[in-house]
Amino acid sequence: MKKPEYIERPLYLNRIEPYLGKSVIKVLVGQRRVGKSYLLFQLMDRITAADPDVQILYINKELNEFTAIRSSEDLLSYVKNHRISGRRLVLLIDEIQDIQDFERALRSLSAGGETEIICTGSNAALLSGELATLLSGRYVEIKVYSLNYGEFLQFHGLERTREAFLSYLRFGGLPYLRNLPLVEEIVFDYLRNILDAILLKDVVGRYQIRNVDFLQRLALFLADNVGSLVSARRISAFLKSQKVKVSHNLVLDYLSHLCTAFLVFRVRRSNIVGRKIFEVGEKFYYEDLGIRNALIGYRMTDINKILENVIFMHLKMAGYDVHVGQLGNREVDFVCERLGERIYVQVSYIIPDNNVRDREFGNLLAIPDNFPKFVVSMDEPVGGSYQGIRHIHAEEFLHSLSSSASPIVRSSPP
Repeated sequence: MKKPEYIERPLYLNRIEPYLGKSVIKVLVGQRRVGKSYLLFQLMDRITAADPDVQILYINKELNEFTAIRSSEDLLSYVKNHRISGRRLVLLIDEIQDIQDFERALRSLSAGGETEIICTGSNAALLSGELATLLSGRYVEIKVYSLNYGEFLQFHGLERTREAFLSYLRFGGLPYLRNLPLVEEIVFDYLRNILDAILLKDVVGRYQIRNVDFLQRLALFLADNVGSLVSARRISAFLKSQKVKVSHNLVLDYLSHLCTAFLVFRVRRSNIVGRKIFEVGEKFYYEDLGIRNALIGYRMTDINKILENVIFMHLKMAGYDVHVGQLGNREVDFVCERLGERIYVQVSYIIPDNNVRDREFGNLLAIPDNFPKFVVSMDEPVGGSYQGIRHIHAEEFLHSLSSSASPIVRSSPP
């Protein structure tokens, strides 16, 4: 197999490498077209460089030559027929969720200790339920995201400039964009095709969705309401005003499906003091801003939504667990926790006057602890601190997170 040219993504390779050569199953999960397949190619090269005699067996369920592998039995038979006796086997499977009962085959293959397994999937529920039970203690999950800001600059050969930053906000970070001119008409056509593939393959096809029109309307609604508090009742009311009748429960199901396909992320609200999770009202952010903009259009009137979305995603890429913070009637955009540390982040497009300054900084000043606090905006110039709260330009904040980010790795329970 001829592997395509690629740009290495050490952010993920360095997280996966400690598990290479070990019997633990490596599972890369993330939205379609964020670069999981290319990470497999990069891992193949690292594995063969360390052991030239290793046998690499690669299965890509998006290629016609592998359509016959539909079930766990098909997968086991394929591996048995292609295994070379006496050589260590590394099995790589792309989009494994398209193989029925794949978890049973993985359990059988890993039980013998003679096959190392690396696979990818585009479904957040891939490692839940029965699979988590069958493979308890035998897998590690690595979340893969679209390019962060630093990777975007590298992939497109760009310097850190205002124009490059605005291009990132407009076009997002799907890796394939490096092969296209960054022209809105061209890029957005490509991204709309990716959106269609996510909706049709990962939602409609997987969950046997009948109301495709409502699913598309829901994706559009979430794109227009990025960073706003959303509830199923609010969505139902909006749709009713558009002469579309959809039940409350169906809205909840479709929201869950969009999250499971990694198209959007659901962010819950929590009380900063006491850490209580609020049951009503949550926010949604798009995994890739380019897809969001292709769906609804890139409008400067949406810059605050866009900025909030990109800050959220970079915090996720950096490994933070993120909530919306509530303190009385005050709201803090992001309460972020990682490995016992916590930071608070408030996002504002610009801070033009004292009223806005008092609101944005005041929400953070009201928090009764000494964890680091940031106000992120696009003011020029910006920097320094205000009563201990750091004020930082959005471009600098994204670049600093890009440099230190490490994806979340969740191990299966012992």
